[in-house]
Amino acid sequence: MAPIWILFGIIALAGWIVQAQLQSRFKKYSRVPLRNGMTGRDVAEKMLHDNGIYDVQVTSVRGQLTDHYNPLNKTINLSEPVYGSNSVAAAAVAAHETGHALQHAKGYAPLKMRSALVPVISSTSKWVMWVILLGIIMVQTFPALLWIGIAMFALTTLFSFVTLPVEKNATNRALSWLSSAGITDVSNHNQATDALRWAGYTYVVAALSSLATLFYYIMIAMSGSRR
Repeated sequence: MAPIWILFGIIALAGWIVQAQLQSRFKKYSRVPLRNGMTGRDVAEKMLHDNGIYDVQVTSVRGQLTDHYNPLNKTINLSEPVYGSNSVAAAAVAAHETGHALQHAKGYAPLKMRSALVPVISSTSKWVMWVILLGIIMVQTFPALLWIGIAMFALTTLFSFVTLPVEKNATNRALSWLSSAGITDVSNHNQATDALRWAGYTYVVAALSSLATLFYYIMIAMSGSRR
C-alpha cells in the first residue's frame, strides 16, 4: 500500500502547486487591461456573434473562478471579477467558457458524452462513498458490494477524463479566436495562454487523483478477496 500513498502525496502536492500558480496567474493578469477596453461580457458576446450564435445569454454569477457554461439553459455564467473586468484574464476566461457554447452549437462529441454522464454522476455521487464504505467493512462477507461501489466510482473517473479534451478544445477555440479577432495581440496573447494553461492543469490533476483513488479501491477489493 505504501506506493499508492506516495502517489497520493505527489498528486496532492501537484494540486497545491497548480492551485497556487493558477491563483497567482489570474491575480497578475487581472491587472493587465485590454487595449480595447472590452469586458468579459463584451468578449463572450462578440465571440458568440462572430460564430453566428445568438441564442446564448451571458450572465453574471457570484464567486471567483466560478465561471461555467450551462448547456441546459444555454447560458454563459461569468463570475463577477470576469463579467465586468476588461483585463486579459477576464477575456481569456470569457472566451474559454464561450468555447463550450461553440462546442454545444457544433455538436462536439466529447461534450455530448460528458453531458450524457452528468445525470448519472449526479445520481450516483450521493451514494457512491456510502456503498464503498460499507463495501470495505463487508469486503470479506459481501465482496460484491465493494465492486458495485468501485463501478460507480469508475463513472466519476471516466467523467474526469472525458472532461480533459472538452476543456482543452474550449481553450484552443478561445485562444484562436482571441488572436484572430484582435482581442489579444503580441503584447498580451501569451498571458492569456498562460492563464488558461494553468486552469487546464487543474482538470489534469483532478483526473489523476480520481484514477489513483479508483486503483486504491480496486487494491482493497482484491486484497479482501484473497483473505
